[in-house]
Amino acid sequence: MKSTPTSLRLGLLSASITLLAGCATSAPRNTPTAAIDVPAIQRPAQETPEWWFRNGAAQAAQASREANAGGQRAKNIIVFLGDGMSIPTIAASHIRAGQLKGVDGESYRLSFENFPFSALSRTYETDQQTPDSAGTMTSIMSGVKTRAGFIGISQVPKRQDCAASKGQELVSTLELAAAAGMATGAVTTTRITHATPAATYGHLPERNWEVDANIPESARAQGCKDFAAQLVDFPVASGLTVAMGGGRTEFLPAGVPDPEYPNKTGQRLDKRDLIAEWKAKHPGGEYVWNEAQFKALDLSKTTHVLGLFEPSHLNYEHDRPKDKAGEPSLAEMTASAIKVLKKNPNGFFLMVEGGRIDHALHAGNAYRALDETISMADAVQAALDNTDASDTLIVVTADHSHTMAFAGYPTRGNPILGLVRGATDSYDEEGGGGMARDAAGQPYTTLTFANGPGYTGATDLQPEGSKRFPHNPKTYAGMTKGRPDLTHVDTTAPDYMQESAYPMKAETHGGEDVAIFAHGPGASAFHGELEENAIFHVIVQHAPTIRAELCKLGSCNADGVPVNRPTYEAWLKKN
Repeated sequence: MKSTPTSLRLGLLSASITLLAGCATSAPRNTPTAAIDVPAIQRPAQETPEWWFRNGAAQAAQASREANAGGQRAKNIIVFLGDGMSIPTIAASHIRAGQLKGVDGESYRLSFENFPFSALSRTYETDQQTPDSAGTMTSIMSGVKTRAGFIGISQVPKRQDCAASKGQELVSTLELAAAAGMATGAVTTTRITHATPAATYGHLPERNWEVDANIPESARAQGCKDFAAQLVDFPVASGLTVAMGGGRTEFLPAGVPDPEYPNKTGQRLDKRDLIAEWKAKHPGGEYVWNEAQFKALDLSKTTHVLGLFEPSHLNYEHDRPKDKAGEPSLAEMTASAIKVLKKNPNGFFLMVEGGRIDHALHAGNAYRALDETISMADAVQAALDNTDASDTLIVVTADHSHTMAFAGYPTRGNPILGLVRGATDSYDEEGGGGMARDAAGQPYTTLTFANGPGYTGATDLQPEGSKRFPHNPKTYAGMTKGRPDLTHVDTTAPDYMQESAYPMKAETHGGEDVAIFAHGPGASAFHGELEENAIFHVIVQHAPTIRAELCKLGSCNADGVPVNRPTYEAWLKKN
């Protein structure tokens, strides 16, 4: 067994934690056999990428041992990522979902809230208390925490330093699965090159380098390749089996019209037609860009699917019916992806992102945020309906939280998007329950934001008072009359924007823990409070095919325990 490097031990409290045995090419043992020293978390200067990987492995092993989950093995893995899906967002969404069905919302459960196991995830990054989606999803996919803005790159280089990022690439779960011969997929409601999906297959020290036009010439000269090109040029010959989302123009040469919106054109400066290249690489595959083509897919015969349904992000669920060309729902994409993926006898790895939850929260629009969360819960149900609980581990989590919060004491059954009624502190005597009012005598909504574009002062776009979605102001002129009177404002309307405590162009993320829900083999290891990077380790320690691939890359010690961070160079060499 390899010992912990002295540099990692210095000044740190060591903890002897038993790890799950076996990730050699033979089947993993069912009982723990090896112990290693794991330095406790201290300060960022002492937390190297290698340390994060080893610490995450130890946390996962300890959690599995406590749950007696050592012998549970998953053939298939599905990770659902509700981008920005904070615990208040989940709570508000299940109330909304129940109320839409005409049942008790407070006790109603979304599909994943019925999962038997849950935990909390600590989301901070190596450089930020309140994180972003790039570093957090990289943590979930690679088992290593990193900086904000980094995709598949360790914390070592500086942001946008292309040369220094070489050799600091982190190996993702999807990459391990692909190398092991499993089917792989990424499905999202955002651009397929956006931070969350890109973290499954990409490596750059800048999350915004989604297309070559966004990369500085100096970085391109140093070998940095945009995420769209990285997806199509995926090193494993089979490529991603399924990739569905938005972002068409990032795959088309500059000047080439979009098939749905002729006024929008491709962005690629290198003149590559990545869609044509993908088709040539996958003659048995199908490329689709609208709803009719998607529904016409013969999933029993299709080997690969590339679906790009919008030039940028997909429409919000509320606005999707207005799309003339049409686009599938997240649940429909999930079900179709699974039908293609599960044809592989080696199993599959799939990441599904409800990405526009985050966008609606940034926009300060609770209506769409809850809608998107419910839509993702429908996608989770689609996964449950199309898989076997005996061989498929499903993990539902978020990368970070947001600032949306519950306010006041609304009565049971009060519309979650409505004004607070039935408060115990102050109310008037209107029929059906009193309306709560603040200290200035104004009514207020149950859901509010700590910051964001819902601030009620005048801006360059809208006057003082309640704001309407979308609202992306450049300047605020302040406010002179205090909060607006909401007595006759329909706060349940789709475009109503909840008030924020202070003005910002876009609402920010929050820094608190988020939830993890798990179902299937190894799910019981998700309990207590975990560092976010431990999610990767719980998954791979219960997926024998992926664990065996880690061992082939030199990640395992003499006892077959995955404790050493695999290098991307070793992964590339093998593939």
